[in-house]
This record gives sequence, structure tokens and C-alpha cells, in this order.
Amino acid sequence: MPKGGKKGGHKGRMRTYTSPEEIDAQMKAEKDRKKNEEEEEEGAAVNDNQKDDKFAGSGSEDSDDESSQRRKGVEGLIEIENPNRAAQKTKKVTDIELEGPKQLSRREREEIEKQKAKERYMKMHLAGKTDQAKADLARLAIIRKQREEAAKKKEEERKAKEAAQAAVAAAKGLHTLSLK
Repeated sequence: MPKGGKKGGHKGRMRTYTSPEEIDAQMKAEKDRKKNEEEEEEGAAVNDNQKDDKFAGSGSEDSDDESSQRRKGVEGLIEIENPNRAAQKTKKVTDIELEGPKQLSRREREEIEKQKAKERYMKMHLAGKTDQAKADLARLAIIRKQREEAAKKKEEERKAKEAAQAAVAAAKGLHTLSLK
């Protein structure tokens, strides 16, 4: 049985569920609250604009731009330079340099160098200039010698066996002659 027993929840409390009506009421209250805050901010912005117009005769264009770019919450108070937030500038096809030398990344350069080194090694290996190729050729020469010796030995054994069979056949022939 689990640690909590039959109590059904964390630290012995029963779970409580909110009804859909309560959720709708909370959502409506939050919307009303946000709407009231926005109206208050607009009223304050209009009052600020009127004060600025009194002090700066023809500067109404600047104040209109500021009110249209109104920021919510603390963003209006703090200026933040976030390079990730800036909109990405699109490059035109004509601006892209196609004929210039392409800069390879470090991984691409290393991959190309690795392939070239492997090709050089294979050429030298086929020519028999590498240590491994020399060792392989020496081992092949030893194996060829062993096979030649084994073939000679086998041939000699076959000839000896044939000679023995001929001697046995001749002995049988003499044996049959002596009985007559």
C-alpha cells in the first residue's frame, strides 16, 4: 500500500476540482481586469501627450509614435537589447555572393583532409610502399613457399603409395605363380 494510504492525496488532503462555471467566471474577471488596466494606461498616455504638446509646440508626431508602440508591463520602463528578439533581415538574391570563394567549416575541412589522406595511403599501399603492404607481401611469400612444399610432399607421398601398390601387386603375382 502506498505511503499515503487511502487518504487519496498529498499530505492527507482530498483533491478538489473546479467546475467549468467557476473557470468561465475567472476568465471573464481576468479579461475585465486587463481591459481596465489598458484603459487606464491609455488615459495616462493621452494626459502625457497633452502635457508634451504644451511644452514642445510641434512635436506631436514623435509622441504619436511612442503611444502606438506602447509596451506592456515593465517593458515600457526598461530598455532591453536582446539580439535574438530583433527581426531577421532578409537577404536579396542579388546580394548573395555566389562566385566568391566558399569558406569551409572546420569539420568540412577536416573531412576533406581525411579523405585525401586515405586516398594517398591506398595508392602507396597498392604500390607496396607502406609497412603494412611490405608485411603482407612477406607473409604471402611465406604462404606460397609452404604451399609449394606441401604440394611436393603430397606428390612424393602419392608416388610412394603407387610404388607400394605396384610392389604389392607384383608380390601377389609371384605368390600366385609359386602355388601352381
